[in-house]
Amino acid sequence: MTKILDIFRRAWNVPDLRKKILFTALVLFVFRLFAHIPVPGIDIAGLKQLFAQNQFLGLLDIFSGGTLANFSIMALGLTPYIDATIIMQLLQMVFPKLEEMAKEGETGRMQINQYSRFLTVPIAALQALGTYALLKNQNIIGAVDPITLIALILTLTAGTVFLMWLGELISEYGIGNGISMLIFAGIVARLPTLLGQTVSVVTEEQLLNLIIFAAVAIFVIAAIVLVNEATRQIPIIYARRVSGNRMYGGQTNYLPLRVNQAGVIPIIFAVSLVLIPNLLGQYLSQVPNATISRIAQGATALFDPNGITYNVLYFLLIIVFTYFYTAIIFNPQKIAEEVQKHGGFIPGIRPGTPTSNYLNYILTRITLAGAVFLGLVAVLPSLAKGVTNVATLTIGGTGILIVVSVVLETAKQFEAMLIMRNYEGFLKK
Repeated sequence: MTKILDIFRRAWNVPDLRKKILFTALVLFVFRLFAHIPVPGIDIAGLKQLFAQNQFLGLLDIFSGGTLANFSIMALGLTPYIDATIIMQLLQMVFPKLEEMAKEGETGRMQINQYSRFLTVPIAALQALGTYALLKNQNIIGAVDPITLIALILTLTAGTVFLMWLGELISEYGIGNGISMLIFAGIVARLPTLLGQTVSVVTEEQLLNLIIFAAVAIFVIAAIVLVNEATRQIPIIYARRVSGNRMYGGQTNYLPLRVNQAGVIPIIFAVSLVLIPNLLGQYLSQVPNATISRIAQGATALFDPNGITYNVLYFLLIIVFTYFYTAIIFNPQKIAEEVQKHGGFIPGIRPGTPTSNYLNYILTRITLAGAVFLGLVAVLPSLAKGVTNVATLTIGGTGILIVVSVVLETAKQFEAMLIMRNYEGFLKK
């Protein structure tokens, strides 16, 4: 923590970096300003009660930066853009042209990002329609005429596009990844409210539980830092080559394999599936057919977010999706081919297929540790609530993971900029 604060202090003393920090702060201010402009005709009190009872909507509210619970014009947040980005990553496995485009460097990545932006618009429109249907079913919003419905969909879609633009402004002219910074700002902005609610309801009997909760939170943050920074270093030796009168190669490098390659994506996939029975149960429990209504009520009770069945299934799905997404973003065969192409090899392992099998062997085992960790972080809210009975401070393991990850990545970017500036100053001298 001291190192991170020192990095930020040194960055503030650099004029160029200070401008980036101030620009990022200005964009975040605009974001929080628009986050409090509500869409008319919504029962805000009923909406907040609905969010308090539904963990899936709570997770969506995290990724919307806290705008969904207030149902502002940015209520959909960045969820459509995140979905579009994930879909484009999956399509790269299906369409070779997209995969080749991703390998073209910055130009190819910019083109794929452009496709993601285009895909965000229809996804946002569909999510806006689905949000309206959900709120209408819960009597949060009344029936509207087609013109008003179209206006609502266009407003929410435009809010997502505007929020996406703000994120890209931060990425280009500010500090850190813009999308991550906006989500980070939304989570942090809710902390004062949560703290105030906790102080108002905590009694003397619960004071010990609150201390335990704080200790658990510190331990979890330290564990997230440890796992995010943990890597398995695979040594790679490059053979010596002679070209003319010069000799190349002969040095040893390391291929870092991160324990948590997938980030928070497996949690997003898993929670989207595990909450479908609960959502369908709540919707179908109100149908006139008594049999369907009874089955729906049973599914709702079985997959209650505080129940054992829900948390066990949630944990197992995260492990499955961690392996799935890691296989998408890291291909041992391609890595082995690149290492062989440049004359490298792993000590004791033959180049080519044996290298690919060895990397896959190592990755499978360290991914298990990362998957179990993500699963524990995801079910942390239920565990903390059951042990300490303090529910108001439980922003969720996903939220803590995002906050810590953004702080670490931003500190690394600051440090890289400071190192680059020192190199440039040395070269000028």
